[in-house]
Amino acid sequence: MSTEPQSFEILLVPEHIENLRGESPADRALRSATVEATGETGASGYPRYRGQGVEADIDPSTRTVEALLVDGAELDYGLVAMVAPERGRGKR
Repeated sequence: MSTEPQSFEILLVPEHIENLRGESPADRALRSATVEATGETGASGYPRYRGQGVEADIDPSTRTVEALLVDGAELDYGLVAMVAPERGRGKR
């Protein structure tokens, strides 16, 4: 039985945002997508997740997006992809 998460929320945020000033990354996201595990391993060697036009290889232990396609293309310059914080974390 796998212990890897079956879904993640991917956020696409502008790269230049360094200080969120108390806001969550989701508040600054230009696009978000919920991706589900496909059971495949991507070229990066990490599990592949897919949904809502987004295909991502994600390291589940660090919650890092290792590879990404958005609507079949690489991410636009100036954007970064990140896994949304787990619910209940980040806000006080």
